[in-house]
Order: sequence, then structure tokens, then C-alpha cells
Amino acid sequence: MVSAGDVRGVIPALVTPFTRNDEVDLKGVEAITKYLVDNGVHALMPVGGTGEFPSLLREEKRDVIAAVARVARGKVPIVAGTAACSTREVILLSNEAHQAGADAVIVTAPYYFKLPEASLVQHYTTVAANIGCPLVVYNNPLYTGNPMGPEMLARLMGVKNIIGVKNSSPDMGQLIEMIRLSPKGRSLCTGIDSQFYAALCVGASGLYSTAAGVVPAQMVKLYDLAVKGKHAEALALSMRLQTLNKYLEYDPGYVAPAKEALNLLGLPGGYLRGPLPELTAEEKAGVKAALKTIGAL
Repeated sequence: MVSAGDVRGVIPALVTPFTRNDEVDLKGVEAITKYLVDNGVHALMPVGGTGEFPSLLREEKRDVIAAVARVARGKVPIVAGTAACSTREVILLSNEAHQAGADAVIVTAPYYFKLPEASLVQHYTTVAANIGCPLVVYNNPLYTGNPMGPEMLARLMGVKNIIGVKNSSPDMGQLIEMIRLSPKGRSLCTGIDSQFYAALCVGASGLYSTAAGVVPAQMVKLYDLAVKGKHAEALALSMRLQTLNKYLEYDPGYVAPAKEALNLLGLPGGYLRGPLPELTAEEKAGVKAALKTIGAL
């Protein structure tokens, strides 16, 4: 079973490629997984937001995780997304993900209904006690509508079977405070690409990254430079990568730019599943220019 120490470094969020006929391209999933593993990433996150999890059927989620596991299991940890609105469904999806090959699961706060802190704590505590693999808490307040502050996240880090946090709050101070308050030995990561270098500098374990699902080698290089203390080089690379990151954070939505970038690189990024919108011609040109700027194209 994976531990918190295994969930660190560069953790790409995988896209889920769809065919023109709106079917999941499992061979494409395998090809992307191989590309990421071959480029030195430290773990993998399938079936998250970048993987269009709200648009996937239950059996499609299982099949995607199994496809990732066929390529990556035993090489890097697989931390699969199993978010849902009810505690019961999260438990069901988490155990199915583990059976399909996930080493751990990552779970956002429930969305749609506004919940008090006590309900959120009970949700995670109940899930952690009823699944067969470790759990990572995913704080993504802009998407769930249920923010979790540093004190609450640090409290959850003391719950048995919870090994870490992906913190996607745009407030860097929240990440710093969470790191300060949390017990030692947990996997405390940012989920925002533009925060990566800064987060490492304040003690974060790593990054769950849409950018790393596109340009894994560059993101791994940034991590290596930072942990080796080569800060001038790390900062320069971080700034170059920002030309791509701006397309992968919130506007115009990170899924379409990630798939466009993969397709430009000759990888099976595939199509979007409706109702997600396609990029405009101007946005496509911007993604292409960004890839050239960082030397990926």
C-alpha cells in the first residue's frame, strides 16, 4: 500500500481522450500513460477534473483507471479521482477504483449543496474508514462551492487512512498555513500549476498538474531544479512554463487547452465530451505558440 511519502513530486492529471463518436479511447489512455511514465513523472491522477470525471459514466471511470493501471501499475502510484456528491457514492467509486488498479483515491468536497464544516469532516472520515486504499483530500473551492480552510485540512490530516491534500485554492497563503499546521509526513501538494515552484519553496510535497499531463519532462525538470536548490534556473523555467499555464487555469477552461496541446504534440488528446466548448482559433494559436516558447513543439 502506498504511503504519503510515495505521493510527491510531479503528478499529472490525465485527460480522458474521446473518439469522434464520443467513446472513451482506452488505447489513447494507455498511450498517454506511457508517455507520462516514460518522461519521469512521480505518480498519476486519472479521472479528475482534467479527465472530465463529471461527464464519465461509472463503468467508464473504472475502465479508464484499469487502462492506466495496465501501463503504470508497479511503476508509479496511481491516485484516481472518485469525487461524488454523496458519501455512499464516493465509497462505492473508491473501492471500484482500487479494484481497477488505483493505489489511492483523491476526493473533492461534495458539490451543489452548501455544507457545514462538521458535515465535510464526517464525509471524509466516513469515506476513509470504509475504503481499501489511502485517501487524498482535494480542496477545490472554486468548483465545489465548499471551501476547506487550513485548520480543517490540517485536522483531516490526523484521520487514519488520509495521507495528503491537493490544495487548489488560489490563495497561496492558505497553502502555506496548511503546511504549517499539518502533521509531519503527509503529502501536501498544490493543485495550481502556476504555484508549483513557489509551493516547493515553502515546503509543499509536489503538484497535481494539468501542465504535467502535457509537458511532463519540463515539469519534472522544474521539480528537480527546485529540490536541488538551483533556484535561478528553476525560476527561469517556471516563468517560461507560465506561458502555457495561463491556458490551463480556469480561462478558457483547462480541459480543451490540454487536449489541444496533446493533439499538437502528436499524442491522442482526442475530442471533448459535450457540453464542454471547443477552443476558438485564437486560443488554439495561443496554445501552439506557448508550446513553441517552452521548446515542446
